[in-house]
Amino acid sequence: MIEKRPNVLFLFSDEHDPRHMGISGSPLVKTPNLDALARRGTRFVNAYTPSPICVPARGALATGLPVHEVRNWDNAIAYDGAIQGWGHALQQQGHRVESIGKLHFVDAAQPTGFSNQTLAMHIWEGIGQVWGSVRDPLPSGRRDGVMLKNIGPGWSNYNQFDQDVTDSTVDWLRARSAAPDDKPWTLFVGMVAPHFPLVAPQAYFDLYPLDALERSKLLPEDGFAQHPWVARREALTSQEMHFANDPQRRQLAIAGYMALCTFIDEKIGNILRALDESGLADDTIVIYSSDHGDNLGQRGLWGKSNMYLESAAVPMIIAGPEVPAGDVNYTPVNLTDLHATFLDAAGVADLEDGHDRSSKSLLQMLGHSDQQRVVLSQYHAVGSPTGGFMIADARWKYHYYVDYSPELFDLRFDPEETNNLAGDPSHVDIEQQMHTALVRELGGKTPEQIDRLAKDDQNALVEKFGGREQALVSGTPAATPVPGKGHE
Repeated sequence: MIEKRPNVLFLFSDEHDPRHMGISGSPLVKTPNLDALARRGTRFVNAYTPSPICVPARGALATGLPVHEVRNWDNAIAYDGAIQGWGHALQQQGHRVESIGKLHFVDAAQPTGFSNQTLAMHIWEGIGQVWGSVRDPLPSGRRDGVMLKNIGPGWSNYNQFDQDVTDSTVDWLRARSAAPDDKPWTLFVGMVAPHFPLVAPQAYFDLYPLDALERSKLLPEDGFAQHPWVARREALTSQEMHFANDPQRRQLAIAGYMALCTFIDEKIGNILRALDESGLADDTIVIYSSDHGDNLGQRGLWGKSNMYLESAAVPMIIAGPEVPAGDVNYTPVNLTDLHATFLDAAGVADLEDGHDRSSKSLLQMLGHSDQQRVVLSQYHAVGSPTGGFMIADARWKYHYYVDYSPELFDLRFDPEETNNLAGDPSHVDIEQQMHTALVRELGGKTPEQIDRLAKDDQNALVEKFGGREQALVSGTPAATPVPGKGHE
């Protein structure tokens, strides 16, 4: 008789830079539950998003395919299930596959691989951020951002949403304990913290006195020069301008992000306790990750939308049966690797759909590190004049911007990515190797070809909405609202 395979509980936050955890070495951020999860499992410290913005990252996660194959380029072109992924493969074998919370697909009616969606949060009105698709060329002028409009102690709709998601997940686990499945289940739990608004109850702010926080590094006001591609993106949607004459408010924003990291850690702790109390913990693999990071003022940047570690790196913790405890794995991994991981855990074969996935199960990487493995990220969304691409192994990280100069960083000696080695004669060979790897990961296409494909798709969307001027006033003006609530 074949022993039943483990369940999978996937805890997915939004906008969590992995360095903002105690287990990562942060001297300030308090994340005791994530720290404990990492101590009883394995932490992948070179984990990246397939795209540093919500919707493209989530489409790639759903399918195990890179953004240029799914063609969910931005926050208006969302996953609709047309390309099947791990959820479909599990469903086809009779497994329970459900979600609670944020998915950020087109809408709940699409066949995206879940038999049930509780508290489903998808792109606004099924159209998302249409104005962000206007990129060919970018609009002139500046678009006032609302990302940092609300900062400080309080209780936001997002806080309530995370509380509701937590309560629903606890109830779901109790129900599974009371009525076990004959096959393993997979539960996707999507939370929104530490995504802005940077609002949390006062008790969490009290943990982070402003005078104890470090000032943001690499600020333009201190002489730091932003890369021209980044500067062009910022010219459209800059947030740093809100702090130009108010450094105290900048520190309050940093405290707000840290407060939300602790807030979401507490919710995760509640879920993990419920898993343990339900008697399911010994039979369940728990994975924690996030869709992308947050710049948090570094380089004069806020939010995500670029290739630097603050934005492109994600946490990746896995714990459960037969997972080495307290291990640190240096193999570069991507959110797309979760496709193979979920299928591997359940013992289900991959889809035979003609797609050549590079997705590799985390379970097959445990106990040894392959530091030469490369992973891909790309950005074609709001504010980007051209496609931005990243390829990274455990040491080298290469950024390629169509029509702009590249960047190359040696993470061993420059973990903060401050010294661009691209164009340095002593690193020509490394730069060429990384560029070759980039083209390989793009399926043999050049970044220029992918850039054109993205813009063609986006131009078609813009025309669907009546042209540039109409598209620029279409779509959500702010972060996706909680279901049943308006924008904050």
